[in-house]
Amino acid sequence: MNIRLAMCGSVAALSVYAGTVAAAPAPDEAHSVAAGGTRPSAPFRPAELKSALDGVQRAGIPGVYAEVREGGRTWRGASGVADVTTGRPVTPDMRQRVGSITKTFTAAAVMQQVERGRIRLDAPIGDYLPQLVPGERGRKITVRMLLNNTSGIPDYIRYAFPSLQTGSPQSLDDNRFRQFRPAELIELGLNAPPTGEPGGHTGVYSNTNYLLLGQLLEHVTGIPAEKYITRNVIERAGLRHTGFPTGTRIQGPHSRMYEALWGLLDPPRDYSVYNMSWTGTGAALVSTTDDLNRFYSKLLDGKIVNRSSLEEMQRTVPVIALDGSTIQYGLGLHKVDIPDCGTFWGHDGTVWGAGTISLTRSDGKRQMSVAVNLQRWNTPDSSGKPPHHPIDDALKTLYGQAMCGDGQAARP
Repeated sequence: MNIRLAMCGSVAALSVYAGTVAAAPAPDEAHSVAAGGTRPSAPFRPAELKSALDGVQRAGIPGVYAEVREGGRTWRGASGVADVTTGRPVTPDMRQRVGSITKTFTAAAVMQQVERGRIRLDAPIGDYLPQLVPGERGRKITVRMLLNNTSGIPDYIRYAFPSLQTGSPQSLDDNRFRQFRPAELIELGLNAPPTGEPGGHTGVYSNTNYLLLGQLLEHVTGIPAEKYITRNVIERAGLRHTGFPTGTRIQGPHSRMYEALWGLLDPPRDYSVYNMSWTGTGAALVSTTDDLNRFYSKLLDGKIVNRSSLEEMQRTVPVIALDGSTIQYGLGLHKVDIPDCGTFWGHDGTVWGAGTISLTRSDGKRQMSVAVNLQRWNTPDSSGKPPHHPIDDALKTLYGQAMCGDGQAARP
């Protein structure tokens, strides 16, 4: 069976609802103005949010939890179980492998070095890492192209997990405790057929780019990228439950993480224990919904990078995601325009068994972070493409309530 390889940093979740949510203001409640929208979004309602959360669980997700912020108000909720065997409930404060949300942290760290003059956005990556990206490619591909995925370097995931191309999950288990080196993963991407010319009008999403950015950070700072990001991004934002894993297990309260792999794993298999070296500075972070909302609030308020750097991060180009959809991607940031509700910035991510999304409206007054403990639930049809699933509808309803205050807004 052939399956589509949207392996890491799902970015598909954003395309599920981007541009499909329209807010319907509540007649009896005060409204907040939605930046970038033509009408105000409705205030969030705890009962409707909890109902939408329960709907995701009923649709087939074992456990889902979320935090929504509006102005000075915060709502946290959870539905379902963290362990399908014991029935242990999921809670809103649980830690989660947040996948490609890590890319925003890495991009912010790079921009800090741009501010210090140690990195030039439009300099060739070969000026810094000639041994990793040699020759003409190293001269043509710039730091900016790595950040916004217009480098033409393909994603390495399908080559690091080769059994997936033949419809077998075997390589997931083979690599559970394997220690990958960034250089070997980068080499896998560079040796694969390019996805386009460097600097092309439309980019192609690639985790290889962000492993290279991690190596760039290490080169210019003299310390491992994970340590630099921890000191200068995570700690600067005041995050207490966010960090790169030091072993195969998540420290602190967390859910088990169930991978269905488009029906190849039935029942879904627990991949909570895993060596995350296969994704590093591209998608290895562990965090909480509370920390994610705090991080994006600080970032968009100019507290992590300066305003000039933030403007660069918000310059978007069309990028083809791993699922084939086209998204608006900046430097480690997704842009999501929702008619009549506003413009949101953030990222989503998925690793084996865990999916997370975090979006903040451009005025900073509305935020949503959602985590689920099941991934790739759609079983492919005869054409090999994952069909629509009730979970998709339930998530759109939740996103509509969380971002715009209107669960009826999430229309296909």
